[in-house]
Amino acid sequence: MKTLYKTTKNIGIACLAIALIASVSSCKKFLDTQTQGQYTDKDYPYPGGSGPYDQYIFAAYKSLRAYGVHAFGFILSTAVRSDDSDIGSVAGDGGANVQTFETFPLSPANSIINGMWVEYYGLIDKCNITLDQIANNKDIIATDANKIQSQAEARFLRAYAYFNMVRLFGRIPLIEKPQVVGQTSAAQSTPAQIYALIESDLQFAALNLPPSWDPRFVGRATSGAANGLLAKVYLTQKKWGAAMASANLVMTSGQYNLSTPYNEIFKEEGENSKESVFEVQATASAAIPTANGVQYAANQGVRAAGDWNLGDGFNVPNITLDQAYEPNDPRKARTFLYRSTANTTYTTVYGDATATTWQNPIYNHKVYTNPARRASIGNRFGWWMNIRILRYADVVLMYAEAANEVGGTANFTAAKDALNSVRFRARAGNSSILPDVPFIDQNQLREAIRHERRIELAMEHERFFDIVRWGIAGTAMAAANRPNFAEFRDVLLPIPQTQIDLSKEPNKLTPNPGYN
Repeated sequence: MKTLYKTTKNIGIACLAIALIASVSSCKKFLDTQTQGQYTDKDYPYPGGSGPYDQYIFAAYKSLRAYGVHAFGFILSTAVRSDDSDIGSVAGDGGANVQTFETFPLSPANSIINGMWVEYYGLIDKCNITLDQIANNKDIIATDANKIQSQAEARFLRAYAYFNMVRLFGRIPLIEKPQVVGQTSAAQSTPAQIYALIESDLQFAALNLPPSWDPRFVGRATSGAANGLLAKVYLTQKKWGAAMASANLVMTSGQYNLSTPYNEIFKEEGENSKESVFEVQATASAAIPTANGVQYAANQGVRAAGDWNLGDGFNVPNITLDQAYEPNDPRKARTFLYRSTANTTYTTVYGDATATTWQNPIYNHKVYTNPARRASIGNRFGWWMNIRILRYADVVLMYAEAANEVGGTANFTAAKDALNSVRFRARAGNSSILPDVPFIDQNQLREAIRHERRIELAMEHERFFDIVRWGIAGTAMAAANRPNFAEFRDVLLPIPQTQIDLSKEPNKLTPNPGYN
C-alpha cells in the first residue's frame, strides 16, 4: 500500500520533482533537503536496486503523470470514445474539442489531441535521452549490470508510449534518438514498423528487468510488467501463441494473484497490490497538493457544489454498459456511483451517502477518493490517486483469449479456467451469481471472454482498443447510438494539424484516412 507521508515514496514520485541534473557528480545538490523518495547520505550515490541513471529515468516516469499523457485526453480517447461511456460534466462543456470525442468526427485542429501528441513524444524523448546517456556519457561510472537494467527500464517506458501512440494515431514518426531544437521532422512509419520496435523494446525489458523492486521503489517497471504489456502488444496484432506465452510468464511468476477483492482494487489502500502489474504512481500532501500528482481522478470526480465538488465530472458509465452486466454482479456497484434521489439514498464504497444535488446521475466509482484522505490532505480532487495501467485480471483474460484462439482441447480448458478464475473473484463468495462458464465451443467462449473483459475492466481505458482490435467497433458504436462513428475513419485519431503544419518535406506528415 502506498503511504503518502513517508519521505521515501515509491518510484512514481521518487526524485520526479527534482530538476534534471547532468551527472552523478551533481547528485549531492539534492541531498541537502529530504524530498520524497530522494537519496540520503546513507544510500548515496544510489540505493540498492537503483542505479546511476535514475535522474534520467525518473524524468521519464514523471512524464507518465503529464496532463497530455494520462489525464484528460487519455480519458476522452480511451473511454469516452467507446460505447460504454458518455462525456458527462454539463451540456456542451469544453466545446467541440471535447464533445466530438463522443459525437464524431474529431477535427485535426483539436488542441487536446495535439497536446497528447506533444507530451507522448516528450515521454519518448526522455526515454531516448536516457538511452543516449547510457551509451555515450563516459562521466557516469556504471557497471554493465547497471547499464543493462537502466536500458531495460527506459525501453519499457518507450514501448508503452509508442504502443499508446500507434493505437491512437496509426502512422506516426518513429524516433529513437534525442531530439534537437530545430531538427527536421521525421517521416511517418507504418504501424508494422512501430510494432517491431515495441516488441524489441519489451522483449529486452522482459529479459533484463527485475521481478520486483525494493519497497522504496514500488512502481518501477518489472519483468512482469514488460511481459504483460508484451502480451497485449501481441494480442493486438493477433499473434495468439506469442500472447499466450507472454501472459503465461506473468501468471507463473509468483508475483501476482487475484487475492485482492474487486471492491478494494481501486481504493487508495489497494494501490500496488498483488493485482497491480503496472501503475502510474501519484501522491499529494497538504504542503504539495498537486505537483507530485496526476489529474486523472480530478477530471472524472463528482461534479457538484460545496464539499461534493470533487472534479470535472467527465467520463460517466452509460446505459449501454449498464445493460451488459449479469444480474447482481457486484462489480457494477464498484463501477457505477449513483446520485441519491428523493426516494433512494445511495452510498459510496466508503459508506458515505451520496447527495441529490450532483450534476449527473452517475459517475465513475473507480476514481472516487477516500473522504478521510481528502480531509487529511485538505484537497478534494484526487491528485494522489494512482492509475491502474495493467492489472493482473487483464493479463489472465488476455491469456484466456489467446489460448482460445490458439485452439485445441487443452487450450480451450486453460482458457475456460482462466476466465472462471476472474469470475470467481468477482462473485466474492456468493455462489448464486456469476456461475462458471461451461466448456463450450470456440465462438461461444470467445464471446464469453469478450464480455468478461468489458465488465471486469469497465471504465479502465481498455474498451475502445478492444472493440477496434476485435473488428466490432462499428457495430458496437451503432448499438450505443453513436450514428456519426465511421469505422474507416474513427478507429484512429486525426494526425494533429499543428504537427502537419510544422513538418517539412521530405518528411511532411499526411492525414489519416477520412480526415483530409
